[in-house]
Amino acid sequence: HVVFCLDRAGLVGEDGVTHHGAFDLSYLRCIPNMTIASPMNEHYLRHLMYTAQAKETGVFAIRYPRGRGSLVNWHCTPMILEIGKGRKLSDGEDIALISIGPIGVSAQKAIIRARRQGVSVAHYDMIFLKPIDEELLHEVGKKFKRVITVENGVVKGGLGTAVLEFMADNGYTPRVKRIGISDTFIEHGSIPELYKLCGLDAGSIAGEIRKMMND
Repeated sequence: HVVFCLDRAGLVGEDGVTHHGAFDLSYLRCIPNMTIASPMNEHYLRHLMYTAQAKETGVFAIRYPRGRGSLVNWHCTPMILEIGKGRKLSDGEDIALISIGPIGVSAQKAIIRARRQGVSVAHYDMIFLKPIDEELLHEVGKKFKRVITVENGVVKGGLGTAVLEFMADNGYTPRVKRIGISDTFIEHGSIPELYKLCGLDAGSIAGEIRKMMND
C-alpha cells in the first residue's frame, strides 16, 4: 500500500515550462490497480489524505496544485470517502459539465455565467479518475445530449478521454467537448495568464458552454 501525493498538479505558474504537472492523469490512468484522485478544494484534499491512509487500496495517487486553494476556512473534520465515488454539485437540463480537481472552481463560475444567459448546466465533480464513478456517468449518458469535460491536464488520455470511452462502451452518444491542456508544452506565466491561454478560465469555459448550445 503506497500513497503518492502529487503536488504542483496542472499549470503551476512561473516556476518554468518544465514544472507544469500536465501529464499525470493521463500516464497514471493506464497503469492497472491504480487509484487516482484529485480534490476540488482543501476539504476534499483532507478527506482524500485521510481515506488513503485508512484503506488498503494498493497504489493511491492524490494530485493537488501549488499555492493557496479556494477556501478561506480549510479546517474540517476529515472523513473516509467511498473509493471511486464522485458527487453532483448542481442539477441542470441542457448540458452536463464534468470536472475533476480544483479546476472545478473555474467551472462553477462559468456555470453561474451560463445560467444568467438562460443555459441550465449540471455540474459533476468526479473526484476520482480511476476507478471512475460509473453510476454518475450512466446518469449523464441517459439524460444529456451535450457534455463538457474540464481538467487541468492534457486532454489526451485524461478525464475527457475516460468519459468518451465510457460513453462509447455503453452505447451512449452525447456530443462531448473536452476542455484541458492541448497537445503541446505550455510556457511559464501567471496562473490567470496560463488559464486564459489554455481556455481554462471561467470566461473561456462559459464561452464553450454558449458555443455548444448555439451549434
